[in-house]
Parts: sequence; structure tokens; C-alpha cells
Amino acid sequence: MKRSLITLLATTAIMAGAALPALAATDAQHPKHVDWAFDGPLGRVDQQSAQRGLQVYKEVCAACHGLKRIAFRNLTAIGFSEAEAKEIAKGYTVTDGPNDDGEMFTRPGILSDRFVPPFANEKAARAANGGAYPPDLSLMIKARPNGANYVYSLLTGYDEPVHEGIVAGPGQYTNPYFPGGILAMAPPLASGVVTYQDGTEATVAQMSHDVVTFLQWAAEPEMEQRKQMGIKVMVFLAIMTVFFYFAKKSIWSRLHFIKPQGQNKH
Repeated sequence: MKRSLITLLATTAIMAGAALPALAATDAQHPKHVDWAFDGPLGRVDQQSAQRGLQVYKEVCAACHGLKRIAFRNLTAIGFSEAEAKEIAKGYTVTDGPNDDGEMFTRPGILSDRFVPPFANEKAARAANGGAYPPDLSLMIKARPNGANYVYSLLTGYDEPVHEGIVAGPGQYTNPYFPGGILAMAPPLASGVVTYQDGTEATVAQMSHDVVTFLQWAAEPEMEQRKQMGIKVMVFLAIMTVFFYFAKKSIWSRLHFIKPQGQNKH
């Protein structure tokens, strides 16, 4: 019995030791650190960057990835006018219905519609992407630890070396920031693939920064209001703390001079 236990422990140790190199080889590289305008308690959304990020999403990412939690009317929160948001919505074809004849029909998008997914369903998405399922990007920044830096690093990391021994097969690509180092998504960005309407140079780093800013807003549209409310609450608590401190001092200073009954009796 004792010998069997020793044998089992030794076997387990050998297997664990053999697995360590494999685990190390599949570890993702720690994401790059970027100073984002939305970080910190006073963070805010850079609206110009977010608008450029929407352009990157529409012209590059939307071919594979949906954004189903965002309605076109929400775009006014990043600086678009209502008329501009309506024009963006009209660029999408929405399936609606049924009509009076019981049939579905298509129409241009309106403000109350959400972004139209690129595929009708998951099977269609997998069929068009070699079996891989492109995730919806609505909550991508919140879905990953250190999400903003992770997505930025992934988008800018295709040319960086991966762990030794990792080799991409047909239809695969290497990226040190992706778990395992191999993924099915081709490098989505290349310099100049988008022509920014405001004249900003569309480098890979710039486009990655802008689309992450947009996706951060999409994942948490209420962020600025939440942070502003948090600051107001902290200011309120600070004021009330000072008030109660002086109230306590005033009350106890009066009680200090009240003599107990019978103190003057002999």
C-alpha cells in the first residue's frame, strides 16, 4: 500500500513536470500598457477617437463581428448628432415584420434599431469563417481581464514573435497575446486600410487605439455618468464626515461640563 502511494506520487510529479513546458508554451504574453482617456476615477470617453473607432468597426470589424447590444440612437452619446446617427442607421438593412400578409420584409435602419449582425446565425458565421465563430464585440472589453490593453495588444501584435515551437498551420496565425499563441483571425488591420474622415493618419496603432476606445464605450455606455455619480457621492460623504465630526465635538464638549448629580454633597 505504501509502495503504491509512493509510486502514484512519483508518477504525478513526473507528469506535472512534463506538462510545465507545454503550459509555459501556451501562456499568453502580458498585454501592453496604454494610457487610456477612460481610465481612472476621472476617466472620460474621447469622443473623436470613439467616432474614428466606429469607422474602423464599420469598415473592418463588422464584416465578421456583431455589435448587437448597441442601438443607433446610442451613438449620440459619443458626439454624433441625431441626424448623423439617422444616416448611419440608414446604411443598414433591417429585417422586420411580419407585415399584414404574414411575411417578413426589409427596410432601412432607424434610430431604435440595433446594429445588424453580419451573419443570420452561428452556423452561418462558422461556415463563413472556416469553423471559427467570431464573437460579438458589444462586451468584448469587459469580457477579458485587462480588456482594453488585451484587445489593443492583440490587434497590434501579429508581427511580434511567439513562444519557440509554436507554428501556425493552414488558415492560422500567430500572436503572442492570444492564449496558445495561435488563432484563426487574420490580421484585420493594415496601414491605410481606413481613410479617416478627419484626416488622422490611419496607422495600425492608431486604428487599434480608436476601435478599442469605441468598444470600451460600447461595453459600458454609462461609464461617465457612473464615475460622475461616484465623485458626487464621495464629495457628499466627505462633507457629511466633517459636519458630523464638528457636531460630535460640540455635543461632547457640552456634556463634559455637566457635573454628575450629588457631586457637591459631602
